[in-house]
Amino acid sequence: MTPETTKITSGSLIAAERVEGTSVYNFAGEKLGTVEDIMLDKVSGKAIYAVMSFGGFLGIGEKYHPLPWSTLKYDEAKGGYVVNLDKKKLEGAPTYGMDDDFHWTPDYGRRVDKYYGAPTFW
Repeated sequence: MTPETTKITSGSLIAAERVEGTSVYNFAGEKLGTVEDIMLDKVSGKAIYAVMSFGGFLGIGEKYHPLPWSTLKYDEAKGGYVVNLDKKKLEGAPTYGMDDDFHWTPDYGRRVDKYYGAPTFW
């Protein structure tokens, strides 16, 4: 992809590389973290999870929190995503460490979906 094509947006479409690094806020306006990655379904091409970094200090102790894509709503005024979560709920959420040798499984996906009360992809 050339630099020119990555800058193209159309209506509600956006390049994945532009989503990465986008801030995630709760309804109280607190910044919870940043989208680090997007998990896509290989068959449908739909975004299923946003992987958000949360916690830690200066990158130390930070964890990855997969959020069901359906829980994120884009807020143009904030220039980021808003979720109906508070920091306390995130502290008990399914996570994995930045340095972990993590392998995504359907069981883990179901656990994430159940925790957030989202329709299960699996």
